[in-house]
Amino acid sequence: MRRTVVAALLLALAATAAVLIWQDAGRKAAFRRLVEAGEAALAAGNTFPALEAFSGAIALQEHSMIAHLRRGETYRRRGEAGQALRDLRTAVRLDPNATRPLELIGDINAELARFARAAEAYEGYLRLDDQSPRVLYKLALVRVRLGQPAAALPPLRQALELDDRFVEAAYLLGVCERTLGRPAEAAAALEWAVRLSPDLIAAREELAELYGAARRDTDALAQLEALAALEPDRAERRIAIGLAHARAGRRDQAVLTLRKLAEEEPANPAVFVAIARVWLDAAESGGDRIILGKALEALEAVARRGTPSPEALTLLGRAHLLSGDNAAAERSFRQATSRLPVDPAALLQLSLAAERAGHLATARDALVRYTTLSSDGLAGPERALHLGELSMRLNEPEAAAAWFAHAAQAPGAGPTAFMRLAQAELRLGRRQAARAAVERGLRHDPGHAGLLQLAATL
Repeated sequence: MRRTVVAALLLALAATAAVLIWQDAGRKAAFRRLVEAGEAALAAGNTFPALEAFSGAIALQEHSMIAHLRRGETYRRRGEAGQALRDLRTAVRLDPNATRPLELIGDINAELARFARAAEAYEGYLRLDDQSPRVLYKLALVRVRLGQPAAALPPLRQALELDDRFVEAAYLLGVCERTLGRPAEAAAALEWAVRLSPDLIAAREELAELYGAARRDTDALAQLEALAALEPDRAERRIAIGLAHARAGRRDQAVLTLRKLAEEEPANPAVFVAIARVWLDAAESGGDRIILGKALEALEAVARRGTPSPEALTLLGRAHLLSGDNAAAERSFRQATSRLPVDPAALLQLSLAAERAGHLATARDALVRYTTLSSDGLAGPERALHLGELSMRLNEPEAAAAWFAHAAQAPGAGPTAFMRLAQAELRLGRRQAARAAVERGLRHDPGHAGLLQLAATL
């Protein structure tokens, strides 16, 4: 009897095991079919059925890294970043050695402009596998977006060591080197990018600017001519060639290039502005009245073709200033600086023209605006002194004292700043402040005649 019971139990257990094995095999087969169906749908661009298939696979095997990875990719395709990141983070937890989820997490965060998080994900990938030029480049790119060009250099160099034909990495390396103020290294990297991809316009533009700044006129011209060949329908490419000839001292070639373009595009004011710039630069460099007249003629041609641009108005103001017509120059500069964006150089010219025309308030206001828009937003000692002088001439000693004090506080301030500060304070009746300014000035230059005279007066 006992043997019969034991045998029956063993038979039942065997049957149960067989059923479980069969069920497990069925679940695995169903899981594989769902993953394959999801892959096929995703490859065909059908994200909704792909999502359904991968979700079914996860329901069968919730601890499957690949199913979460694929569903995360599908959510990303659908633009659902939050759900995509949830699945991809789950994939990382399920398989900490998987690199693909980390790369995708980095990609999504980069698309969302979460560059610090993107960098963390790419760094996690590279701790597992530092031999991926693609991910090294992505890490460098988000570091650049974070304003860290120096930190982008090591991954870029490593990417290029692994793949010396990685043109995007070579270009970005050049941009970073230029940002860091290393023009020779930047040029070498950008030349590398151009060798790899001769039609890479951005790299050639960077090179043209670098060569132009270094006065490598022939090299700059070669890049500009290559850009014009790549984009023959863009007039600004040929304008740049003409201006490059002018910078290299080949004025006749510059004018010939630009006039030929003007014949082809007589309605394009930018061409006539460029011609005027060539003639005006020549006139300011010591040319005669005939050359100045040619500049004015080109600018008048621009005016006849409609409302002149701020650039054209600035050039016209320079031409009037050179011809001695300060009132006309002031009018042109006023018009040029009344439109946004304002060119700071036009404000500086407006200040000069207005001062020559006797309009001191306009001159001072323009110089203050120029100071505000300049790179550091601070007036240097000479400019602060000039602003103080204009304020004194406007009978505004309070404002003058503030500007003179600013000049006196600058490193290496000369005795003139202290003398003018003392005079402004004296005008305001603040004798103690005037005396303090004189004493500070005499410490810098004990024999300064103006300061000694003020000391005696006080």
